[in-house]
Amino acid sequence: MTGTTTGGNLLPPAPAGDRPLRVLLVSDYYPPFIGGVQRQVQLIGRELAARGHDVRVATIWSPGSRRTEQDGPVRVHRVRQMRSLLARLSRPGKHHPPPFPDPVSVVGLRRIVRGMSPDVVHAYGWISYSCAAALAGTRVPLVVSARDYAYGCPTRTLLNQGRPCSGPAPVKCLRCAAGYYGPVKGVTAAGGVRLSRPALRRRIAAMHSISTFVRDAVRRDFLDDRAVGIPHAVLPSFMSEEETTPRTGPEITTRLAALPDEPFIMFVGALRREKGIQPLLDAYRRLRGAPPLVLVGTREPDTPPFPAGVHVLTDVPHAAVMAAWRRALFGVVPSLWPEPLGSVVYEGMSAGRAMIGTHPGGHTDMIEDGVTGLLVRAGDVEELRAAMQGLLDDPVRREDLGRAAAVRARAYTAAVVIPGLERLYRSVL
Repeated sequence: MTGTTTGGNLLPPAPAGDRPLRVLLVSDYYPPFIGGVQRQVQLIGRELAARGHDVRVATIWSPGSRRTEQDGPVRVHRVRQMRSLLARLSRPGKHHPPPFPDPVSVVGLRRIVRGMSPDVVHAYGWISYSCAAALAGTRVPLVVSARDYAYGCPTRTLLNQGRPCSGPAPVKCLRCAAGYYGPVKGVTAAGGVRLSRPALRRRIAAMHSISTFVRDAVRRDFLDDRAVGIPHAVLPSFMSEEETTPRTGPEITTRLAALPDEPFIMFVGALRREKGIQPLLDAYRRLRGAPPLVLVGTREPDTPPFPAGVHVLTDVPHAAVMAAWRRALFGVVPSLWPEPLGSVVYEGMSAGRAMIGTHPGGHTDMIEDGVTGLLVRAGDVEELRAAMQGLLDDPVRREDLGRAAAVRARAYTAAVVIPGLERLYRSVL
């Protein structure tokens, strides 16, 4: 019996039988914090539980959160860090895991593993370092997800001085991280990623990347020549059936009332530099007969001022975002960094909207230029303006791209992705 190929690596045949698995999902963050990764971990847990698996989640504790709670069918455990033991360092809001094993988190994760006896642990982010240490001395396989570039890049952006990075190097990473975080945090991040990488690499049973671009970056910057023999599946983020079904309700109606009455161009995401907000505003100013521009997201420290004609909506529930897509002319996702995937792209596509994305990055997995959307070079304001103007001037082409986009978006659903995750889990048992 032969294996199957996923993401370019040979997967061994899965063990016979389809018994339910005990799966521990470990993630840097989890709802109620807002973000694509948090929502994906939550969706994976719920979809696996719906298929009969026993699923639990471990994530970082933050002030005001419960140590354990039930989120639908999934039990959520929050583990402390060394910093959370000190009141003066335990500020409200997100607590970020360090890029090395945190002794307090290791103890907490080990306790969860002992109590659950999982068949497989599936981890994402810098908490993976603590997770690998917690599994020392056990035979529990560790599957690690790459949803960004955290395992090779201390800033997690794969950018060096605003340009796509060619790969890690000690001095280059130190300088880049120091400029991004400041000297102390920069040295900690760069040193932690570089020194912790070998131990995590040795403990991995399989890799999961959310796009072919991320897979290639992981092979180059993290797995190196050790990629041979490690199953490596490319499985994208996905939408649940509930998300693709139009919903109504008082809260959604209230949020939609803040939208312009006429059709608009739409952006969804954090309103920060890496997401390409400034090039988008620059391109928008140059449009002829421009309709309103709607920005849906979260304000960040580097959020720029907005010109007239721009409507900004913050803290919008996901169901309202999906409803807003159906009122948009088209979507723009002008990321400056090599976007690992960009869930807003397939969400907009699922609503039958043409999307403008950037390259390099994971947008190329979803958008076939001129077929299911348009691709422009990251940071190129004139290319972005021309693409936006073209969709405004040619409604027939815009509608054709939208219809093709809706068909392409069917690949980004739980019915397609979750069976792939199950096969990956069973391949390492």
